[in-house]
Amino acid sequence: MVFSSAVFLLVFLPVVLLLYYLLPGRVRNPLLLVVSLIFYAWGEPIYILIMLFSTVFDYCNGRMLERLDRTGKPELRKWVLVLSLIGNLGMLGFFKYTDFLISSINALTGQEFDLLGIALPIGISFYTFQTLSYTIDVYRREIRAQHNFISFGMYVCMFPQLIAGPIVKYRDIEKQVNNRTLGTDRICAGIFRFSLGLGKKVLLANSFGAVWDEISAQQDNAAVTAIIGAVAYMLQIYFDFSGYSDMAIGIGKMLGFDFLENFNFPYESKSVTEFWRRWHISLGSWFREYLYIPLGGNRKGLPRQMLNLLIVWGLTGLWHGAGWNFVIWGLYFFVLLAAEKLFLLDLLKKAPAAVGHVYTLLAVLISWVIFACDDIGTAGRYLLSMFGANGYADSASTYYLGENFFILLVGAVLSVSFVKRFISQKVNAIHSEAIRFGIKTAIGAALYLISLLMVISSSYNPFLYFRF
Repeated sequence: MVFSSAVFLLVFLPVVLLLYYLLPGRVRNPLLLVVSLIFYAWGEPIYILIMLFSTVFDYCNGRMLERLDRTGKPELRKWVLVLSLIGNLGMLGFFKYTDFLISSINALTGQEFDLLGIALPIGISFYTFQTLSYTIDVYRREIRAQHNFISFGMYVCMFPQLIAGPIVKYRDIEKQVNNRTLGTDRICAGIFRFSLGLGKKVLLANSFGAVWDEISAQQDNAAVTAIIGAVAYMLQIYFDFSGYSDMAIGIGKMLGFDFLENFNFPYESKSVTEFWRRWHISLGSWFREYLYIPLGGNRKGLPRQMLNLLIVWGLTGLWHGAGWNFVIWGLYFFVLLAAEKLFLLDLLKKAPAAVGHVYTLLAVLISWVIFACDDIGTAGRYLLSMFGANGYADSASTYYLGENFFILLVGAVLSVSFVKRFISQKVNAIHSEAIRFGIKTAIGAALYLISLLMVISSSYNPFLYFRF
């Protein structure tokens, strides 16, 4: 089940919220656990067993770490951590990368080993990282182990962020797991945030996705046509990913949780380094805290820092998908980030801000072509088209530019913070709280209803997270 579906919008979410608000507080965690399992099992019931195994496995690991502290055997704690790492990463590796490994071996050696045909459990990368962060934080004694299995299971399986993030660390919501309050202001803010995210996904991301799908399916595009397609995908992936994060944060607020922000207008960035501080913040934070810093970060000299960056970005690419295009995508960002750390950031700081913006947007635009194409050959041909290998413009370019200029302009404007700041300033300048509330309610209701009509009437509603 996905957020932008009629079943979720018309049945699942209203029923869940109604039950959640009517039932007493002590029943809410069990309710969230049950409905989250239903949500996940809707499309692939068998894979719920994998998520339940991960939940039980790391619940036991957390309790064992705490028990070893209490019984005076802290030297054994590292072996529990090793067990958790092997179990979680082994499970993720088996389901996500086995066929990729076999096909790579076949390609390199000329062998014909049969693929296993393993289906990827949706969201496995997200909930594996969540449970791993919990065990590591308990090991570091930054949090206490959760003793209530229902509460821990609710944290792991909670449907708002289960299949599309953000990656929610247990320590960020530890106090809210068993003690959260609901109020009209919080619920209304959550509804508005959810409606905003739904509009991003259905009205914007899907529109850009249709443009990209049409253009990328064609061969020998002229440069202008190819660039239009790449820009459309650049906007699609932003509004899709950030839209899902907005919906997750909004549902979290309706349920009494405060999830951290996951996107902060990344296309405003003046460097790739800044871009990755603004894009998919929870993922960048996870790799920094649980991989880059433990490897030594930038504390052990420049050569070691470069090696650490290489490891982190190679694995970041693999996290996004089992394909060589994702590995190349990660290594591409490693090269850019390494160059910035070595010399490029100093040059960008001395240059006009526009230079940094243009450089970053061009670098990110190229990266999304690599990310979107299933194989390196396709990505290479598309990039060559963007740089004029098939000519610079033709009649198709004129057609696509005329058809999509307005929606691309709208997307570009809405992808930066100016509109949000402008509207917020105007609304906050209104002294009447009732009028401010009415304006936000009207905007949220309009976005929700229009998006719902689009979901019902359109068969095009791609789900980008099947690779994760």
